[in-house]
Amino acid sequence: MAKIAWVFPGQGSQAVGMGVDLLETEIAQKRFAQAEAILGWSVPEVCQSEEDKVSSTLYTQPCLYVVESILADLLKESGCAPDFVAGHSLGEYVALYAAGVFDFEAGLKLVKRRSELMSQASEGMMAALMGFKRPELEDILSTTDGAVLANDNSPGQVVISGTPEGVQSVMDSIKAKRKVALNVSGAFHSPLMAAAANAYQPI
Repeated sequence: MAKIAWVFPGQGSQAVGMGVDLLETEIAQKRFAQAEAILGWSVPEVCQSEEDKVSSTLYTQPCLYVVESILADLLKESGCAPDFVAGHSLGEYVALYAAGVFDFEAGLKLVKRRSELMSQASEGMMAALMGFKRPELEDILSTTDGAVLANDNSPGQVVISGTPEGVQSVMDSIKAKRKVALNVSGAFHSPLMAAAANAYQPI
């Protein structure tokens, strides 16, 4: 029998208007109310802001957690259940919620603190590279200050992270089929997150 896995995405997957189609469901109304009590602001309002507030780390992470958690709740309500759960970065928190490791509010409090620390940590940049030669990338990274390999997703697709100058230098130097700057507001999964990670440990 086939196994079912639910995989939850992380920061960079947000979009203006996400979650709006959930507003009429009872579960979403309950979760949005719980979230507003914890965050002090409305997830639906931020997600619908034409100023793209949802792409600011302080808002992105809680919004993704809330919307993805609602989707997981709705799937469970319809009788679906995963055999496995996984998540990328912020998505790991939703995976833990879906697996019953903690309840919705406990997870959101962790994500709120995480977003606050990470939003203060860096004005960095991330970029995805596709269709490149690995030895060339390794050589360029080894001689470029302020840029590291952040996500090694596959032999032909990676994400680099670091200072805007460092990441842009790699993008300008590497030959690749595609080079895409990610819609994130920090140098996540890089040494520039060290201060945030240290501050987050006692939570």
